[in-house]
Amino acid sequence: MIPLGYELLTRRSELVALRTEDVQLRAYGTLKVVIRRNKSDQFGEVRTAFSSRETAGTVMVWINIGKIKCQAFFSPVYKGKALDRSQSDMTVRRLVKETAGRAGFSEELAAQFSGHSFRVGAAQDLLRLGYDGIAIMRAGGWKSTQTVLRYLREAEHNVWTKKQRPTL
Repeated sequence: MIPLGYELLTRRSELVALRTEDVQLRAYGTLKVVIRRNKSDQFGEVRTAFSSRETAGTVMVWINIGKIKCQAFFSPVYKGKALDRSQSDMTVRRLVKETAGRAGFSEELAAQFSGHSFRVGAAQDLLRLGYDGIAIMRAGGWKSTQTVLRYLREAEHNVWTKKQRPTL
């Protein structure tokens, strides 16, 4: 759940709203995911997002092990059986905090993580990797440059380390 949320730059509500039919394995080993209605899309326009091969492989193993046949892509499991309903977005919030703690972050820092950390962290990481604002906007489904700039304002980004500095 966590790698997929990160790579799709989802809000936690978008992640738990995924349906099985929204996730498609592509011929070259990545996932194409349809993200339906979201907070900023009140008219039902969908956003298409993509995963890496690594995350697609992890997701496909999970699907095959669980023999997922539910409409909800991330359904809760009770007594070894998947329930045909969506996880709560609060479950995502809890999992993100717990995972941050297991990753070695201090308890105080792990408490600052949230379900929205997927969008913020992934956008900042994409900027650090050298992707431009348009590519980041496209990946996250943002329509406003102002919103993306708000997400990126805390990113450590030194433009002088990306390319050869011009001779003055």
